[in-house]
Amino acid sequence: MAEQLSIDRIYGGGSLNGPTPTKVEISPDGERVTFLRAKADDQTTYDLWEYNVKARKTRLLLDSKKLVHGEEQLTDAEKARRERARVAGRHGFVDYTWAPDGKKLLFPLNGKLYLYDFTASGAKALRELPAGGAVIDAQVSPKGRYVSYVLDQNVWIIDLNGNGQPLRLTKDGAGAIHNGEAEFVAEEELDRFTGYWWAPDDSAIAYERYDESGVDRVKRFEIYADRSEVIEQRYPAAGRPNVTIKLGLITPAGGDTRWIDLGANPDIYIARGKWMPDGKHFSYQILQRDQKRLDLNVVDASSMATKTLVTETSDVWVNLNSDLHFLKKRDAFVWGSERSGFHHLYLYTNDGKLDHAISSGEWEIQGTLALDEDAGMVYVDSNRDFVPDRQIYALRLDGSDANAPKRISEGDGMHGVTFGKSPKLYVDTYSNPNTPPQTSVHDASGKFLSWIEQNKLDATHPYWPYRDAHIVPEFGTIKSADGQDLYYRIFKPANFDPNKRYPVFDTYYGGPHGQVVTRGWIDYFSEFMAQHGYVAFSLDNRGMANRGRKFSDGIYKQFGKLEVEDQVAGIHWLKQQPWVDDDRVGIFGWSYGGYMTAMLLAKASNELAGGVAVAPVVDWSLYDTAYTERYLQTPQTNASGFELSGVLHWLDGLKAPLLLIHGMADDNVQFTNSTKLMAALQERGIQFDLMTYPGGKHGLSTPAMRKHAFHAIVDFFDTHVKGRADR
Repeated sequence: MAEQLSIDRIYGGGSLNGPTPTKVEISPDGERVTFLRAKADDQTTYDLWEYNVKARKTRLLLDSKKLVHGEEQLTDAEKARRERARVAGRHGFVDYTWAPDGKKLLFPLNGKLYLYDFTASGAKALRELPAGGAVIDAQVSPKGRYVSYVLDQNVWIIDLNGNGQPLRLTKDGAGAIHNGEAEFVAEEELDRFTGYWWAPDDSAIAYERYDESGVDRVKRFEIYADRSEVIEQRYPAAGRPNVTIKLGLITPAGGDTRWIDLGANPDIYIARGKWMPDGKHFSYQILQRDQKRLDLNVVDASSMATKTLVTETSDVWVNLNSDLHFLKKRDAFVWGSERSGFHHLYLYTNDGKLDHAISSGEWEIQGTLALDEDAGMVYVDSNRDFVPDRQIYALRLDGSDANAPKRISEGDGMHGVTFGKSPKLYVDTYSNPNTPPQTSVHDASGKFLSWIEQNKLDATHPYWPYRDAHIVPEFGTIKSADGQDLYYRIFKPANFDPNKRYPVFDTYYGGPHGQVVTRGWIDYFSEFMAQHGYVAFSLDNRGMANRGRKFSDGIYKQFGKLEVEDQVAGIHWLKQQPWVDDDRVGIFGWSYGGYMTAMLLAKASNELAGGVAVAPVVDWSLYDTAYTERYLQTPQTNASGFELSGVLHWLDGLKAPLLLIHGMADDNVQFTNSTKLMAALQERGIQFDLMTYPGGKHGLSTPAMRKHAFHAIVDFFDTHVKGRADR
């Protein structure tokens, strides 16, 4: 009999994916591909590897355990930063940066900052820089003369051609003042993790200075097994004050900062920053607090005069992207916009005039991967051919094939691509439901050049023992109430018999910017549940990502309405299948998915045998400004929307069994959400099951916690769903 997956193996036995590179980068000179890879005997600790393009050989470049002696020491700030970057629980290497000449690598490790020189040999290749503490956001300047970083809330540099000693450029960083850092909501919600930007000629640094003195001090408990800590942090809850921001320019020689005029309204977000190729103009994007207007502005670094090049507006919200690319050989730039209802690219002249559309049609670009100005090509990724896929396409910069891009990736499924500084080469990490992630090098036409990690599913692969029990999911669509296609993925039980009636394990995310139904390598827990005798089902509802604005915008001003309607439509479709037991349908979700479980149980308990909610948002007024106000406005301007979006308003309808799970040190969806839910359920006399994790963060990231949590989820489903007595 084929060996089946187990919870202990999935969450405690090391990765089943096989050796999969992460943070893949191509050196600026195109000679090397570097990446991080987990140790074979410790899947939480990462080393730095390199692949030599000419020699076609892979080698371990730096072993983290040889550089970290004893237990790794992380500051609270670094722990929080990793949580927001979704790399909490990782050890060893988590980040590195290439020098522009491709000869050096810069990386922080265990509170120290190192420079690795490929032109040196032996012990001389690795140099510890005298940074003086645990730095964040270390960079090598574009010309390679300086190393910069943020330490103690100030911007510092080291002149590699000088005496090698640190120079502090900003002076007032302390207390509520932060220089060169991205504020909490920029990292958590705006996908911006830096707070400073080098001019391309090393002549200046543009940096953010933020003051959080006006942000509410919030006290929250973090409960651990042996202690409780009271954490006081500045947390900008919906409707409450944000940080105030300034943008300034400073030279690497130091001196006074010259401040950019950001306009009369101080209640804004700095969404992005980028220098133009001439090194004389810095572009910055201002997003208004209500997120209905985005301006692309440029400041002249000499005169400090500013002007607006492009303005994007929306009746609901403007989605941010990173598709701003200035051309070097003509005064023009590529700009990403959803003005047509779909995310497409446009060419503008540098005076802000629209030239033409580069892409068009009823399909979505997920992002710009590379721009080859000499060849007149732009490379993008998109789900144009099939919504659950991600493919790579080439478009002409002149717009002549705007609605007919050329697909260059091969193989249906998911392609994750990294181009180098030269757009002639890219690295592709590809998977599909039968193929674990494979990493290979290609030229710009898509031609295969060589493997970095073929990751064959053979007898040496960690998934090999489970291959014969492997279940390949099926994909399809149902219709939403307004006639839009809702994509689903379904794992049918092992040894599926269409004449039997099976219980259902229904799992989802449901929230904005998410996509669960993808045709990549498998979701192990869904496959486990299918091997365990369940129909494992997932559906992407309206409001989710990569489907255009008509699909996403219906959730504006109220969460938990269209999303619940679509998930209920999926449940109704399941119940119409002759092989589904319509009395045994259970649901499970985490984070926004946990919120969805609570809302589905509160609104549609009659459809369900029970549900599991992990780390659910219960009251959206507890969540941060940038995320919550984007979709719901503020509690002051949309009080009814906040009430109807909250779980407590609907709680009298919760009749089916609930298992509530939450980490007791969660700094994303704070534990207060679950304590409010517990109290409200108790006041109503509604019984529920509860599992809390001392010291647990949002992802319950230790193997012991995750194993325990998923065992609890399986036990709940086996008791309340599979084992449910007929009504």
